[in-house]
Amino acid sequence: MASNASIFKATIQIADMDRHYYEDYALTLARHPSETDERMMVRLLAFALHAHETLSFGRGLSTEEEPALWHKDLTGAIVRWIEVGQPEGKTIRRACGRAKQVCIYTYGRGADQWWEKNLATLERLNNLAVMNLPPDGSRALATLAQPSMQLQCTIQEGQIWMADGKNTTHIALTILKGALAPFGQ
Repeated sequence: MASNASIFKATIQIADMDRHYYEDYALTLARHPSETDERMMVRLLAFALHAHETLSFGRGLSTEEEPALWHKDLTGAIVRWIEVGQPEGKTIRRACGRAKQVCIYTYGRGADQWWEKNLATLERLNNLAVMNLPPDGSRALATLAQPSMQLQCTIQEGQIWMADGKNTTHIALTILKGALAPFGQ
């Protein structure tokens, strides 16, 4: 974690009806100085979609050898490597060699161009899933970012709702590659 990272606290109640997974988490998110609220909230969304007792956040943007999130088994083997944004092809290939499954959540401007540019390489990776958040969805998530957050995330039939008690954001992911329904399995 960068020494001047901003610290965010999030209490999130997850009701994932697709996986029959219901759990509350108290999380600490360190936002790197170069990270936006939008990216941080996409990381939090990815956590909710793949919530598991051994899922944890990586060390952040300053550490290339770690993803945004990862789920390791009891032996330390990487079950799932989760990245957000538009990682380079080399990084994705390396992650696919290290993890049983790799999930990428793209968002924001340039996501469509990134997908088109990397499509030929990414199609060959059998353990890769790529999902895209529409720009309005990722921007709406960013509006929920607060230094101290109390959120509810509901997942049902592939649809996602994130709420903070006052505002609710509906997110419809587009699956570009792979099938992750339900997301966390």
